[in-house]
Amino acid sequence: MLTAYDAAEGVLVKREGLASVTPSTVWIDLFKPSKDEDLIVEQALGISVPTREEMAEIEASSRLYQEGGAYCMTAIVLHQHDKDGDALISAPVTFILVGDRLITVRYAEPRAFAIFLSRVQKKDASCTTGTAVLVGLLEAIIDREADRVERIQGEVDALSQAIFSVKGGQRSRAGRFDVNIRSIGREGELTSRARESLLTLGRLLTYLGHVMGERGDDKALKARVKTANRDVQSLADHIGYLSAKITFLLDATLGMINNEQNTIIKIFSVLAVALMPPTLVGTIYGMNFKHIPEIEWLWGYPWALGLMIVSALLPWYYFKRKGWL
Repeated sequence: MLTAYDAAEGVLVKREGLASVTPSTVWIDLFKPSKDEDLIVEQALGISVPTREEMAEIEASSRLYQEGGAYCMTAIVLHQHDKDGDALISAPVTFILVGDRLITVRYAEPRAFAIFLSRVQKKDASCTTGTAVLVGLLEAIIDREADRVERIQGEVDALSQAIFSVKGGQRSRAGRFDVNIRSIGREGELTSRARESLLTLGRLLTYLGHVMGERGDDKALKARVKTANRDVQSLADHIGYLSAKITFLLDATLGMINNEQNTIIKIFSVLAVALMPPTLVGTIYGMNFKHIPEIEWLWGYPWALGLMIVSALLPWYYFKRKGWL
């Protein structure tokens, strides 16, 4: 779908359709574009619109480059899946600066685009040029990334408290460990996706800063790009801290599982050792010899039972004294 936005009286006027591009158009948004829509934009602006496969390439030279007077910049942006609001999906979004116009190519619907349009309609964001629209979109995307980092921080803090808030004497927690590992894996995946997105945004902002210097864009916009770049770097540093904390929580959980397993094995080992002397007593008195003095004794049976009980309690008491139980 091709949507063009014209700048008029400090707001953006939306126009749809193949004939919507006018001389006053400052932003052309290509959302899941068809071949005809790509061709219209290429012929109108004399540029080459990257395909979906080209947008997904990971090398920097394919994401940040200049071609025919147009500056192409691609970043990985996170967005929520339509069917599952909790699932975050990474999607490449390409920004193309051609003169005073911005072209965006995307195959997903990040909420940052709607947030930016809402700000523009309230005249809270500048939209007179394509560069201003690009800076505003990037700021909205970074705000969304910051919100996600804050949510991950809250989830990790709650997970940490759940893992280490163990009541005394609590032993059986296999189900809880399973839930914790699943939660750690989910937060680790979100952190990995957020780190990838912030990395591409940081590279894009650095490249955009050089481009704006070459083009001689407004100094206020350059200052906003520098501020946005610093914000991205601080978020990336915080994501690195969260990633390390998640790794620590995973190691701690696996260590607790090992301790639980060792405790169970230890109990079985102690029981086996404690039952060895009673077994020996029972085996001795179960032998089929004709002359065993205790067989004819009135108190022989209670004596054998008592001997087995005492021989089982002594090892148990010894292990207790040693702190092995």
